[in-house]
Amino acid sequence: MNPAELKGGLEAIIYAADEPVTLDQLAAALGAEKTEVRAALDELVASYAAEDRGVEIRKVAGGYKFYTKAQHHDAVRRFIKALRPPLRLTMPALETLAVISYKQPTTQPEIQEIRGVNCAGVIQTLLEKRLITTAGRKHVLGRPILYRTSKEFLIRFGLSDVDELPSLKEFEALAREALGSDEGLAPAEPEEAPSLAESGAATKLETSSLPAGESSESNAPPEKASTADQSS
Repeated sequence: MNPAELKGGLEAIIYAADEPVTLDQLAAALGAEKTEVRAALDELVASYAAEDRGVEIRKVAGGYKFYTKAQHHDAVRRFIKALRPPLRLTMPALETLAVISYKQPTTQPEIQEIRGVNCAGVIQTLLEKRLITTAGRKHVLGRPILYRTSKEFLIRFGLSDVDELPSLKEFEALAREALGSDEGLAPAEPEEAPSLAESGAATKLETSSLPAGESSESNAPPEKASTADQSS
């Protein structure tokens, strides 16, 4: 396979894939060496970076995926809105997602300590929208379930991994862009808590002594957590 054919094959696979495609998957599908695929991929990514292109290839969630460029987001949003309702989150749900993002893996009691309100319903909403997933159980009294962000979260927010998360102050702006501007934020119910900034939860989140990765079983697969839930 010559370089032109290799780039064409890469372009076709990444375009057709619903989820980010890894380098290993691309090499296997094309029957080529990873070094050759990486070189061709770099050229392909560079060609889509040109100003006159409406889409680009980004590395997200450990793979490669096509995305529309920022300057065309407004036009694309108008088009998408005409096809299906956007993913909508209340501010409490967005704030809970922020806590999980920066403190993961974390438990419901830890999230509630930071936010100051019961988060059971909000966590269930985030699970249903596949923005978070379970990550085993913590070895403490009661063995509460650990939560972390999902692959869908990385894809929605255009991140390669959680290490690319911006500062807390930038998170809301990133969320608005990922979820469809201000219209992606559903109005909060009257009884729900004030925002992170108003409640002082942002300060708790920044200064909390629960660093990400300290909790046990953080790498346990979601399937095991589900089994544990059923047996409890």
